[in-house]
Amino acid sequence: MSADPPSPRLSTAWLIVVLLAPVALLNYLDRQMLATMKFSVMADITDIGSEANWGRMLGQFKWVYAFLSPIGGYLADRYSRRLTICGSLFAWSAVTWWTGHVTSYSGLLTARTLMGISEAFYIPAALALIADFHVGPTRSRAIGIHQMGIYCGVIIGGFSGYVADAPDFGWRWAFDACGLAGILYTLPLLWLLRDSPGVTGREKTVVPPFSAAKALLTNGSFILLVLYFTLPALAGWVVRDWMPAILKTEFGLGQGKAGVSATLYWQVSAIIGALGGGWLADRWMRKTQRGRIYVSALGMACIIPAMFGVGYAPQTGLLWVAIAFLILFGLGWGFFDCNNMPILCQITRPGLRATGYGIMNLVSISAGGLADWGFGIMRDRQVPLAGIFSVFACAALVSVVLVLLIKPRPAADVDF
Repeated sequence: MSADPPSPRLSTAWLIVVLLAPVALLNYLDRQMLATMKFSVMADITDIGSEANWGRMLGQFKWVYAFLSPIGGYLADRYSRRLTICGSLFAWSAVTWWTGHVTSYSGLLTARTLMGISEAFYIPAALALIADFHVGPTRSRAIGIHQMGIYCGVIIGGFSGYVADAPDFGWRWAFDACGLAGILYTLPLLWLLRDSPGVTGREKTVVPPFSAAKALLTNGSFILLVLYFTLPALAGWVVRDWMPAILKTEFGLGQGKAGVSATLYWQVSAIIGALGGGWLADRWMRKTQRGRIYVSALGMACIIPAMFGVGYAPQTGLLWVAIAFLILFGLGWGFFDCNNMPILCQITRPGLRATGYGIMNLVSISAGGLADWGFGIMRDRQVPLAGIFSVFACAALVSVVLVLLIKPRPAADVDF
């Protein structure tokens, strides 16, 4: 197989990644803060009431986010990825600031709804922009570095339990600070960020919405990728949103220590997985077009035993057992996460990338919202954790089969 074509404007291509990594950090920081500061928020906003209500609120964000993701992706494909990204950052940062001022459950639901609207436009546009600039030999690594921003946001959010417990700060202060930081970062980002003038020397073709949807939804490999992207996300969202509360309850930890234990170790492991998985996938692509598919499948093979182990760990009474399996989960997640957009690039045309990723988000995050809500209901009904996480492990097992069935288009038809 011939070597990948060199990536054009390499310095600009890496500048795009550097500029977007802090945006990815902020994108996930507010989500993790809310999960980590759950007990402080529920104590302050008393009409939240139940675990099911908390789960519904987490799900509300995801359902709105999911519904609008394809629209955000299409706008990024049709108009400007740069303006879509900057507008999204400004809007969700303003909502983040406002979240720190709500006083009721209905207000919190409204804030999370607006957050879902504003954040839905970022990820499809950002990953498509990176893929536009990074052709072939650097694509998985570039996506992996961007995803590191997400993992760092989750790590920092994991420490927010300590901020929530601090008398001089509190959970509202954290939302104020993060919101203002995002608003201020919008200005230099708007100035420095650039749209790619073309993809591998070709201008992107404008596709009408119905034609774009038809082209994607009649592509068998795209349908497989959507399903593959969705099933592991059930576990991913529950681990992000519920693990701080699980560790606090099951191991008797303080809110701060539970938040750090639930995020730091597996997110650091995910960073290692994203860097290593991106490098390995780019190298493997020199030998076979299925290189990224194989690396992603290896990641899923790590997630399967990790889910069984996380569910079983409370029965041991040993926190280190839970952390060990979370580390394994993070390693697998990094392998998986850095290769989804690169695999999408192998099966779709450049002008459909953001729209395709938006559809992937629509299905995946809708299911993730149901998983959050359902998890809260099952916790209220005292369903054993081992049983819940075993279901997620089985879903990951099915995912391995799905990704191996994906057939990349010939190299001549798509810049891989």
